[in-house]
Amino acid sequence: MDLLIPDIGLLFWMVVVFGLLFFILTKFAWKPITQSLKEREADIQSALDMAERTRAEMAKLQSDNQKLLAEARAERDAIIRSANETRDRIVGEAQVKAGEEAKRIMEQTREALQSERTAMIAQVKREVVGLSLEIAEKVLRKELSDKKSQEELVKNMVAEARLN
Repeated sequence: MDLLIPDIGLLFWMVVVFGLLFFILTKFAWKPITQSLKEREADIQSALDMAERTRAEMAKLQSDNQKLLAEARAERDAIIRSANETRDRIVGEAQVKAGEEAKRIMEQTREALQSERTAMIAQVKREVVGLSLEIAEKVLRKELSDKKSQEELVKNMVAEARLN
C-alpha cells in the first residue's frame, strides 16, 4: 500500500524535482522547442500557400490552354473552309474553261466540216458538170453528124427559147 499512498517526504521531493525540471525545461528547452515548432508551422504554411498558388496557376494555365485550343480549332476550321472555297472556285473555273474550250472545239469542228462539205459539193458539181459536158458532147456529136439533124436541133432550141 505504500505505493498507493506516497510519503510526504517523497511527495515533497517529487514536487521539488518536478519544479526544477520544469524551470530548466522552461529556461533552456522550451524556447528552442517552441521556436522550432513555430518555424515548422511557418514552413508548413508557406508550403500550403505555395501549393495553393501552384493550384491557382495550374487552373489558369489550363484555362489558357483551353482558350488556345479553341483558337487553334477555329483557325483550323477557317483554313479548311478557305481551302474548300478555293478548291470549289478553282474547280468551277476549270469547268467553265473546259466548257468554253469544248464549245470552241465543237464550233471549229462544225466550221471545218461545213467547209469540207462545201468543198466536196463544189468538187462533185465540177465533176458532174464535166461529165455532163462530156456526155452532151458525145451525144451531140453522134446526133449532129448529119446536116438535117443539126437544123432540127436549132429549130427546137429556138422554139424553147421563145417559151422561156
